[in-house]
Amino acid sequence: MPAVKIPSGYQQVMPYLIVKDAQQFMDFTKQVFEATEKHISHKEDGTIAHAEVQIGESTIMFANSTDQFGEQTAGLFVYVADAEEVYKKALEAGAESVMGMSDQPYGRTCGVKDPLGNTWWVTTDV
Repeated sequence: MPAVKIPSGYQQVMPYLIVKDAQQFMDFTKQVFEATEKHISHKEDGTIAHAEVQIGESTIMFANSTDQFGEQTAGLFVYVADAEEVYKKALEAGAESVMGMSDQPYGRTCGVKDPLGNTWWVTTDV
């Protein structure tokens, strides 16, 4: 396979979500995962045409849904320092639990669905 040139600060594969309310998605990632905003472009009507947040060293791209591009939610697996703390933050930010905290062979884990329908599998490696 030939070498792939990847811009600094990005990874070869990144999720791209199309959500009903991109600003709400950005706010959720900042509140729950302490994401940082990398980029945001607005349309003339003020909706988000394209945005990027960074969680740790991973970038998530997203935009507001349109008639042409309907909602495309995702399941995202995220390693965090403290899954219990992030689980609590997610519920406080309006997420619903889809799997309570449990110990699995791969770590202390839980699952939440954010207010926009994305499922986040939150795990601390133990």
